[in-house]
Amino acid sequence: MIVDDLAVWGPECVTGQPPPIADARAYCRRLALGHYENFPVVSWLLPGPLQQHFCNVYAFCRWADDLGDETGDPERALQLLSWWRSETEDCYRGITRHPVFVALRETIEQFELPAEPFLDLISAFEQDQHVTEYETFYQLRDYCRRSADPVGRIILRLGGCYDEQTVAWSDSICTGLQLANFWQDVGRDLEIGRIYLPAEDRDRFGYPRDALDRRQTSPEFLDLMRFEVDRARQWLLDGRPLVDAIPGRLRVSIDLFLRGGLQILREIERIDYRVWERRPVVTKRQFVTLFLRSASRATVRQLRPWRASR
Repeated sequence: MIVDDLAVWGPECVTGQPPPIADARAYCRRLALGHYENFPVVSWLLPGPLQQHFCNVYAFCRWADDLGDETGDPERALQLLSWWRSETEDCYRGITRHPVFVALRETIEQFELPAEPFLDLISAFEQDQHVTEYETFYQLRDYCRRSADPVGRIILRLGGCYDEQTVAWSDSICTGLQLANFWQDVGRDLEIGRIYLPAEDRDRFGYPRDALDRRQTSPEFLDLMRFEVDRARQWLLDGRPLVDAIPGRLRVSIDLFLRGGLQILREIERIDYRVWERRPVVTKRQFVTLFLRSASRATVRQLRPWRASR
């Protein structure tokens, strides 16, 4: 957990000499490879020159996310996120103290990354500390715009394929993934006091708040979940053209994430939307299958020009 690193790299500890760039890079790699079990596979799919940069971005996101979720105290979380925001702003002024920002500074400079997506992510984690329920899907979508979409926009810039159309597709995939994760974790989120099922949707299907608090599986709840799953799937599918617009090996990674989101939704359907009773998961075997399908699809596309030329 990142909070364990606060004793070494927290706000009271980063006022001295920043670590050497080699140590900062290694720290980000350890975070990426140690915190996300599928990152070794995803990183292997990436073009070699991008692997360290993805680790740097991931390390930033991991720190911001954990500062918001792992302290157990909203006030403390807000203090730490405010510090992380200050470190981000200082990084853009050329001042780096924390290993994540020492490494990330290289990525920012090489790819001319704007500060906005990083600050948007922090704002979403700050919102988590005082907004625990959403009245409308519009409000939830705004949250996704800052909690999920910025990651896709950063990836597009790293891949050199950032334009108005690819951003629209990427935003659609990222929001779809976020929604899929919400519906996968309805029970877990309620345990920590967060409700992402919009009140307007619960009202539409006749599923009252007290039924949600009791984790009641009713016909109304199943209809509600079916609606949310279908909507999340549409967001993912609307972004699917991005896969063919991405160059080289990065295409496989994007395709894998897209397939992963769709698989989560299929798993919710497989348990008949009964997410109160069982958390749907994508197994390691299913992940390997998704990976093979993504790699196979990319290989076929690469062979088409060669076959046409024969």
